[in-house]
Amino acid sequence: MKLVVQRVTSASVEVENDTVGEIDDGLMVLVGFGENDTTREADYLARKLVKLRIFADEDGKMNKSVKDVSGKLLLVPQFTLYGKVKKNRPSFHKALNPSDATMLFDYFVEKCSEEIEVETGQFGAFMKVSLLNNGPVTILLEKEFGDD
Repeated sequence: MKLVVQRVTSASVEVENDTVGEIDDGLMVLVGFGENDTTREADYLARKLVKLRIFADEDGKMNKSVKDVSGKLLLVPQFTLYGKVKKNRPSFHKALNPSDATMLFDYFVEKCSEEIEVETGQFGAFMKVSLLNNGPVTILLEKEFGDD
């Protein structure tokens, strides 16, 4: 499972000219699932994401989480995070199939929602994502437990 986490002052997702998700201060997160991902990876990264300390404290140090600053999450499903490029065209055979990925995305949203307010993009739709990156701060989080 892969997350591209961006600290934002605002972010939104539009599908067919309708805004389906929108936040002010918080994290806009692109979410991708690999072919072997399960709820185990989703549980781990949901906990990690909500606790990730990338907001400034009183001394200007990255020491506060999105929850600490009363921010929100905008979670956007993006299977292209599992694109592998040979020559000039990406292949997505390492991405989880759409049916299982939809269920896992919904599960991940539910887990994050237990801790913080969450808005989302729309799985399987062509989305236009807008954001105002704050910093900029972009963090990559990945987890694959495999068979261990």
